[in-house]
Amino acid sequence: MLLLKRGCEVNFTQSLPKTLKFLAMYSSASELNEREQFRVLELYPRKKNFTQAKQKERINIPPPRTKEMPVDQDWPSVWPGARTFHPASVPLPLRQGYQEKGVTPSKYANTELMKIPNFLHLTPPAIRRHCEALKQFCTEWPIGLETEEKCMKHFPVEIITSDYCYSSPTIRDPLARIVSLRIRMSSLHLDTHAKDKLLRLLGNKYNPDTDMITITADRCPTKKQNLEYVRYLLTAVYHESWRIESWEAEKSEADMEYYDWDTSPSRTHLVTLYKWPEPPTDYDYETIPHATEYKIAVSDLINNGEDQYSVNKYKEAVKNLLNLKCDNKG
Repeated sequence: MLLLKRGCEVNFTQSLPKTLKFLAMYSSASELNEREQFRVLELYPRKKNFTQAKQKERINIPPPRTKEMPVDQDWPSVWPGARTFHPASVPLPLRQGYQEKGVTPSKYANTELMKIPNFLHLTPPAIRRHCEALKQFCTEWPIGLETEEKCMKHFPVEIITSDYCYSSPTIRDPLARIVSLRIRMSSLHLDTHAKDKLLRLLGNKYNPDTDMITITADRCPTKKQNLEYVRYLLTAVYHESWRIESWEAEKSEADMEYYDWDTSPSRTHLVTLYKWPEPPTDYDYETIPHATEYKIAVSDLINNGEDQYSVNKYKEAVKNLLNLKCDNKG
């Protein structure tokens, strides 16, 4: 056993240098083979990432403009037109908004002040400056149009339109196309026949309380078209009212739409009775006492129908016309 152990130690000692030499030769051969391999062709060269520390940029924020404003600052030059509120330009300690259990927010970073319209561009000095600049374009007021009555006399037609401005994706409003035309009936200078026919053509477009004709147009898509349409309607009904049809001459008093005392036999009988026994040369009733009162009473009685008021009115007109005095004793 001892001899076997000693023999193994001798063999291991003799083979160890050979083993180390073989390992050294294998490692050197593998390195040589790696060096002799083909290089890889890089079609797209790799980018080298350079990591460089980014320097922080410091922005020098100037102080608010309000701290540099003089006391006599020209405010229209600072705020010449309408714009959103800017806290650094307004030297006023404004506050707006509500904060629960706190103080009302100041003007800095205050959205409540930014979203509401302001009138800082309409200060009295700015308005005075605008008026002075516009004076060169103004003319004197026309002579003869000092009162509203004179304006209505020279310009009887009144055109009414509306423009709408609001926050919307579109700038057009369907109500802006509506056009109304107003004119007084007395401005048209119509005779009795034309006035009666015009009133029947207009219907409810005429207001007897104000003597005003109102024609409204909204069927056309644009305002200009509706304006031309209302002018055409006024022209058409005006010329139509003056037309006299052939069948109108054949109408008798019973065919009339209303009772006209001026063309009725009642006027002829009244003038004849007043001038009796001489025959009347004309049928003017203005000189007859209480003739106008009698005319109105008869016209209301026939046109509006009989009621207690119209009958009593007719009775008093006849008594005054005939100069009858009755003492009612109760």
